[in-house]
Amino acid sequence: MSLLIRNVSISDPLSEHNGRKTDILVRNGSIVSIGEKLNEKAEKVLEAGHLYAGPGWVDVLADYCDPGYEHKESIDSGLKAAAAGGFTDVLVVPNTQPAITTKAVLEYVQRKAAGHPVKLHVIGAVSRNLEGRELAEMMDMYHSGAVAFSDGWQALQHAGLMLKALEYVKAFNGIIIQLPVYASLAQGGLMNEGEMSMRLGMSGIPNIAESLLVQRDIELLRYTGSRLHFSGISTPESLALIRAAKKEGLDVTCSVTPYHLYFTDEALQQYDSVYKVEPPLRTEAERLLLVAALSDGTIDCIATHHRPQDWDAKTKEFEYAQPGMTGQETCFAMLRAAAPELPMTRWVELLSTNPRKIFGLPQATIAEGAPAAITLFDPEASWVYEGGEKQSLGVNHPWIGKTIKGRSYTIERL
Repeated sequence: MSLLIRNVSISDPLSEHNGRKTDILVRNGSIVSIGEKLNEKAEKVLEAGHLYAGPGWVDVLADYCDPGYEHKESIDSGLKAAAAGGFTDVLVVPNTQPAITTKAVLEYVQRKAAGHPVKLHVIGAVSRNLEGRELAEMMDMYHSGAVAFSDGWQALQHAGLMLKALEYVKAFNGIIIQLPVYASLAQGGLMNEGEMSMRLGMSGIPNIAESLLVQRDIELLRYTGSRLHFSGISTPESLALIRAAKKEGLDVTCSVTPYHLYFTDEALQQYDSVYKVEPPLRTEAERLLLVAALSDGTIDCIATHHRPQDWDAKTKEFEYAQPGMTGQETCFAMLRAAAPELPMTRWVELLSTNPRKIFGLPQATIAEGAPAAITLFDPEASWVYEGGEKQSLGVNHPWIGKTIKGRSYTIERL
């Protein structure tokens, strides 16, 4: 297949073409030519208009529910959603059934994703069967291609096990991903603890349920000298701890979700379970601090926490509804709405350059001879997220059926 993209703006700090408006010729998965007014023939021609082209985006944490929960999402539908959202690479959590705690399950997931233009990278489980008691077969999974290790939606509660995991991955310069929440402090909580939870009469989850685990794990990181990534950071206290740890020189990084950058706990006033997420949505003041942390370097990358749910899982009493929100297809629209002043080059760092460096993925760039891992994005495009435009099987997103602004996709979607 050959594709000629005409008059597209290059947004890639690693490319000599950064900031230019030019043409790109892609053939058989590689960038063949870059230049103004290319006259080579191609099977497809795209007049770019307001489009930007950047190195392929990476989603550092998503859930494709396969094996075991394919009625919520399958690997095929998940990868289609990723392509529709502009992601050329996706890291998936091990919270499947059976869980990705062995080489056999990991290789099953890899086989199901084989041949798809979007590259799927597996996060292996830290603990056996995600039970948080003893280490899983981490070395076997590493040699089979696991790019990181985490218990995904089930944060590691046991300090001793986290210590062992951090020490274990040092043998191969691996990295642990933690979604920080102390289960005992969050137990029974339905939303952020604060004025809104009091007004709505719902039990709250205090900020300390997140920041205390961040503090503990940073201490363990300091002791082991290993590598640690926090995903889904949502509180000012956590940001301050991570900022200080970075200043100290510890190998710690973090990511934030699009929905924590855009929504606040005020969205729960109608008791709509689509806004029930983990960690919970915070206040407007805390949201603004997360947006500011995008610019000052505290936040390293974006994780959609794409967590599809079926109708039955969400359409019930708030207390019993399953947590999570889909997010890959609407990621760019949400990010642009949350932080419209952030320059395009910074979004490229957050979505491509930084995650590739952190998780050891090959760097992508807009250059002749490079693989065509290209994300196209248009900050001005308006579109309706429904019907044929929606690829995920998940029904848990507040923008379904609504017109939104800002669109991104990979070249395979053309």
